[in-house]
Amino acid sequence: MTSTFRLGTRGSPLALTQAAMVRAALCAAHGWREDAVEITVIRTTGDRVQDRALAEIGGKALWTKELDRALLDGAIDCAVHSMKDVETIRPAEIAIAAMLPRADVRDRLIGAESIAALRKGAVVGTSSPRRAAQLKRLRPDIATVVFRGNVDTRLAKLAAGEVDATLLAAAGLDRLGRGDTGVAIAPETMLPAPAQGAVGIETLTGSPAAALVAAIDHADTHACVLTERALLARLVADCHSPVAALATLAGGRMTLAAELLSEDGAEHVTGRIEGTRGEDLAETLATDLLARAPDAVRRLFAG
Repeated sequence: MTSTFRLGTRGSPLALTQAAMVRAALCAAHGWREDAVEITVIRTTGDRVQDRALAEIGGKALWTKELDRALLDGAIDCAVHSMKDVETIRPAEIAIAAMLPRADVRDRLIGAESIAALRKGAVVGTSSPRRAAQLKRLRPDIATVVFRGNVDTRLAKLAAGEVDATLLAAAGLDRLGRGDTGVAIAPETMLPAPAQGAVGIETLTGSPAAALVAAIDHADTHACVLTERALLARLVADCHSPVAALATLAGGRMTLAAELLSEDGAEHVTGRIEGTRGEDLAETLATDLLARAPDAVRRLFAG
């Protein structure tokens, strides 16, 4: 490579850490020097607006549209994303060229030893409809409030006593060197968000950059995350839809588990399916869940 490879990212500490991971992987795969990959910070609307839930102000596009524009304008060669923040339907001109190996998919509870240990009527900070609904299903007495900002901001709000507890992704805490923060919640208790723990790299479709980035793709992670995203697409889920999903691969077979909930967590439907073709599993499971879902759940999805 004769010119600098330009890697676009948001500017939060976690985003920069993930961008550095991608740069290291690219350099290792291609024998590049570290200074051959330039990290370009792109400030997104999601970073600027911190006082409202994403669903109220435009959804996941608030994390991606400025990076998309930089890609399409040729200002960067690739963009690094937390895949759970990427809209299900992407522009045809942009491709998910690679994903890094998936990290811990679990949520961590910070502020209490367990969900059961939270005081009666506890207030938990989260902007995730999925986390809020799952918490209320387990503890109907709990109240949730909008809680946005980067990891340090949320932990500072918790330390200041604004809430009793909060939930953060284990993967992000681990990547920031905070692996000892909070208590991990088993997926059997709280199934994670689709694509949680996965870092993806997008490029222009069919570009030279796409081939370069493909060299660092982790095929199993890619297959599982695409299956979870296919489920979201079939459900026509959006930022208001409390949905959890996790695909895993073992011995050449994929298992896909999912949960749909009402906003207050009072009603839900779960399902699990195994097979070899992720897209088929997503279609079959989504159809089954919608057919069995209570009205309070089904109305949150357009499938």
